[in-house]
Amino acid sequence: MTETRLAETVPEVRIHAAPVPDVEVVGLDAHFGHRQVLHDVALEVQRGEIMVIMGGSGSGKSTLLRHLVGLERPSAGTVRLLGRDIAGLDAGEWLDLRRRIGVAFQGGALLSSLSVAENIMLPLREHTGLDRRTMEIMARLKLEVVELAGFGDFMPAELSGGMLKRAAVARAIVMDPRLLFFDEPSAGLDPAVASALDDLILRLREAMDMTVVVVTHELASAFKIADRIAVLDDGRVLAIDTVDGIRRSANPRIQNLLNRRPETGEVDAAEYLRRLTGEG
Repeated sequence: MTETRLAETVPEVRIHAAPVPDVEVVGLDAHFGHRQVLHDVALEVQRGEIMVIMGGSGSGKSTLLRHLVGLERPSAGTVRLLGRDIAGLDAGEWLDLRRRIGVAFQGGALLSSLSVAENIMLPLREHTGLDRRTMEIMARLKLEVVELAGFGDFMPAELSGGMLKRAAVARAIVMDPRLLFFDEPSAGLDPAVASALDDLILRLREAMDMTVVVVTHELASAFKIADRIAVLDDGRVLAIDTVDGIRRSANPRIQNLLNRRPETGEVDAAEYLRRLTGEG
């Protein structure tokens, strides 16, 4: 009887598995021909997080984004989105995953021959069997979300740069994705319009409970919206940290990036000659 009572008083121990990241990159290498452009890249983006990927021109951030959204296949390593290794998906599985992912490309990438509303409805036409009336209602709802109500019948050429960016966001979120990617959302915008777009990204994360990955070289935007920042340089991850952690980083290359100081260093004559002769 005593043993039974003791057993009943022992608390049950439960082991909780760590949450699966919405984005997980492990050992990612990428090559263009003989040139390696990404080197052993590793990062994780947690559910509901805004991760900003930043770096100077040629750092590899746009190449990394193309691998994250499945436009390029890695030379080595793994990319998992929402717990699934995208390299191992067949066409049907990839199509199913794409329904849960939105991408807002740099410059908007709207089709000039279609109206704004028709552009926004493109993912619905590709991935659903909804009737046109329902698709039109969903497009108008998303135009309301990005503060473009009434512009559905406009052509892309009739919109300003900031409006084009917001229309691209409306298309990216029309299927209520769980994971949203942005490619240089503030590029080419004046500071006030860029700040308004940053505010929109923050509101979308809260209102739609999304995980967001943003590639940008705009420091003000990165510092405003990021939960964490991944800094790339020459295809390598220099650091992944909070905004404050990145600002306080002792890494001279990160400080050069933050303070817009050019990199300096001695020229290797032999390496320079190999580049000129194409023998490198």
